Amino acid sequence: MTATPTSPAMPASSDPASAVQPPRGLHVITWGCQMNVYDSARMADVLRPLGYGPVERPEDADMVILNTCHIRERATEKVFSELGRLRKIRDERVGNGQDRTIIAVAGCVAQAEGEVILSRAPYVDLVLGPQTYHKLPEMVARAARAGGAVIETDFPVEQKFDFLPTEAAPQTQGNLTAFLTIQEGCDKFCSFCVVPYTRGAETSRPVASVLAEARRMAESGVREITLLGQNVNAYHGDNGNGGSATLAGLVEQLAQIPGLGRIRYMTSHPRDVDQSLIDAHRDNPALMPFLHLPVQSGSDRILKAMNRGHTADEYRESVRKLREARPDLALSSDFIVGHPGETEEDFEATMQLVRDIGFAMAYSFKYSPRPGTPAAGQPMQVPEDVKDRRLAELQALLCEQQDAFNADMVGTVQEILVTNRGRKPGQIAGRSPYLQPVHFDGPDHLIGSTVKVAITTRRTNSLGGTLIRETASAC
Repeated sequence: MTATPTSPAMPASSDPASAVQPPRGLHVITWGCQMNVYDSARMADVLRPLGYGPVERPEDADMVILNTCHIRERATEKVFSELGRLRKIRDERVGNGQDRTIIAVAGCVAQAEGEVILSRAPYVDLVLGPQTYHKLPEMVARAARAGGAVIETDFPVEQKFDFLPTEAAPQTQGNLTAFLTIQEGCDKFCSFCVVPYTRGAETSRPVASVLAEARRMAESGVREITLLGQNVNAYHGDNGNGGSATLAGLVEQLAQIPGLGRIRYMTSHPRDVDQSLIDAHRDNPALMPFLHLPVQSGSDRILKAMNRGHTADEYRESVRKLREARPDLALSSDFIVGHPGETEEDFEATMQLVRDIGFAMAYSFKYSPRPGTPAAGQPMQVPEDVKDRRLAELQALLCEQQDAFNADMVGTVQEILVTNRGRKPGQIAGRSPYLQPVHFDGPDHLIGSTVKVAITTRRTNSLGGTLIRETASAC
């Protein structure tokens, strides 16, 4: 996935004179979660005063940033493969008399493997963790002065958000939807996860900072925001009155911003689903009825081994309360099969939980050892062929549930945020409250509005419908 954000902005720490520069090409390659997408946009923002603007190809770039993810297996090798390709591109540029491309590795692989990257790929210029990208202008200057690699992977005392430009770059087509990071890091220390080691401890942005960025987004045309965090429902940002706000309290304030009609959040932890958040789903119509709530396993024994801090029945009870508060709520989740020690009985408990809950969509993976995590050194590693079989069985059930959920949409009327033109002449498209793409005939002037659509068709990855009311209001 490649992020090519735009929008001029000046970081507080940059020299205004540095903005007077010939145009330079910036190409950002983004892997991983939505938070990385947001981070890529913000990295482009802090580099814009240095004269960097987006280009589509690394061959045309004066700087290439790999914004990396360390969650999945072989993430590091994927980075080195891409670095080898970029090195060839840079050598060709130099051979053609062009400026030498700056190569930067950012994100979680950089945080976890910074010294390894510089050892195996000494041609890399910049290595920076996810908490230090606000220092990019300084790092570029240091690399130019020193003529060697610069690495920044410490966890700084200051929050990077205090040093970012005041204007966010558009992140999606038409600038109608956007990601907004409000919380980072994790204190849960699940046995399989590297996030606490790459993103650090849980920290939350102050309410005023979040509201200010959300207002700027709404003023620029954004109609839907997704609040991001490793444990977003653990949000506890400074409320400006000597206390802290909950996620529910923050959502209530965000919903009052003119033009901002839809609010989502991810990723949540079951331990942080409190009553205030359940009530927010009942009382706040701006909060979309689609919740990503990872459970990982349906076996209490495996949940304990994972250090999840909850049981399968506690998860079921949270879901029951949420659905009681918001009957049209749909769920997505994450599942890991083959965690060390998982038996057939444990796997069947996961399958039963899926049957009990019913999911509109889900992400499922085979367990893969991440160096430095407790589970990586545990005995009773599950054989790969067993993981493969279990994953196939789980995905078949999850796909069946997703198909059934989409089929149930046919015959209903949904409010669709129109985001763009469709592929066919006279067609427009948008997203349902459940994030399903929906295509239907309608005029272009409805882009940016929320309209009522009768769903008539279920396709493999989208829905079709008929426009029945031009609400024609900016959410």
